[in-house]
Amino acid sequence: MDHSTMNHGAQPMDHAAHQAIMAAVKAPSRSATNTPRDAYRHPVETLMFFGVKPDQTVVEYSPGGGWYTEILAPLLKDKGTLYAAQAPGRGFDNLKAKLAATPDVYGKTKLVPWPETGIPADSVDTLLTFRNVHNMVMNGTEAANFKAFYTMLKPGGTLGIVDHRLPEDRDTALEKSSGYLKVSTVRRLAEAAGFQYVGASEVNANPKDTADWAKGVWTLPPVLTNGETDKAKYQAIGESDRMTLKFVKPAK
Repeated sequence: MDHSTMNHGAQPMDHAAHQAIMAAVKAPSRSATNTPRDAYRHPVETLMFFGVKPDQTVVEYSPGGGWYTEILAPLLKDKGTLYAAQAPGRGFDNLKAKLAATPDVYGKTKLVPWPETGIPADSVDTLLTFRNVHNMVMNGTEAANFKAFYTMLKPGGTLGIVDHRLPEDRDTALEKSSGYLKVSTVRRLAEAAGFQYVGASEVNANPKDTADWAKGVWTLPPVLTNGETDKAKYQAIGESDRMTLKFVKPAK
């Protein structure tokens, strides 16, 4: 099977949303260190697959350094609402400083602590989480987090997940240490919380990633845990092979 052509769950092209997402990706406010990673993260295609539109209420769970926040904030600034939900600590403080430094871009972005977000139940159109589910599995918070996602989303709302993909024939124990997860694991977690699986896109696939690195996914860019050792080799592989999964909270 040619996985590059799989795009289950895709919807007819919304040209207005597509144009708005493209404009947000090209926003001059984006960091020069972040834009080169578009080649691996495919933000236009990813956000279109998840059905993000500029008039939605969107939650970005655990934005980290704000790579996707740099796109979502200008996209949603005029007609929508963006919540950046981050656990308290250094990451929260750094993100707060980033948002405060550019109020014309981020002034309407609502930075909220996780899990005590204050976001009303059944109020969110789309909840997005990029490369975070593996952390939940590693620290044992996956069930609680997926339950919270479900509560926030409106009936019919979308949960969009991107994460590092572990081949299904590998030892599941690797999910606790490698940073990679099986698609079946993520589906199980989402469906156990009540979500229905819509489909997958292969837009963030990378067949060069063998997902068997001694130091886990962090061997590859952008982390490059091995430093200068075999750096060119890992840079040639690029960022990890990633699943891109779409779920929906069933309509009442």
